[in-house]
Amino acid sequence: MKAMLLAAGKGERMRPLTLHTPKPLLRVAGKPLLQWHIEALAAAGIHELVINHAWLGEQLEAHFGTGEELGVRISWSAEGQPLETAGGILKALPLLGDAPFLLVNGDVWTDIDFATLTLAKGQLAQLVLVDNPPHKDAGDFCLHGGRVGNPLPGQSALTYSGIAVLDPRLFAGLVPGSAPLAPLLRAAAERGLVGGQRHAGRWMDIGTPERLAEANLLAGGG
Repeated sequence: MKAMLLAAGKGERMRPLTLHTPKPLLRVAGKPLLQWHIEALAAAGIHELVINHAWLGEQLEAHFGTGEELGVRISWSAEGQPLETAGGILKALPLLGDAPFLLVNGDVWTDIDFATLTLAKGQLAQLVLVDNPPHKDAGDFCLHGGRVGNPLPGQSALTYSGIAVLDPRLFAGLVPGSAPLAPLLRAAAERGLVGGQRHAGRWMDIGTPERLAEANLLAGGG
């Protein structure tokens, strides 16, 4: 299985840290955020990676190169402008191929074992869900018996972690350009084609300098 790491965001909530440094290069315990994922993927036996980028992307390519030093092979998908998640994935599909692939948001920090993620036959997506973090009032999806659904008003839900296994067929009919991922997942969930699992370990959305500092403490970086 190949993996795609999303690294094209501008990180505006992280300013001024991201004015001259792309968010995936910000360090947690002395290590670039993106490197945590790369090393975890390699440990899980996933060595073929696709990484998209836009804002200051040349810094990412210069830092990680082909990935050889970390035991992986990186193909880069450069975007002239951010295409949002689904648009960026669609652009990168020629590099990912026709088989299901692992998707990882580059701005989360987690201890999940990527080797545990699989896609059931006939499904279009397998989502990793987590308990709602303190900064988020409501969740994204319901999880019942391994099946992901869209919550009804007032129904409790979990947060999508930004980690999933996706089938390229999920993007059938999508027009090239900027497009979010959530509507595709919700439509597939309505059709009963999305599975899920809850991760109870460490997970953080590194969206602010405060959360970056918290991740550093949790990772032992002081």
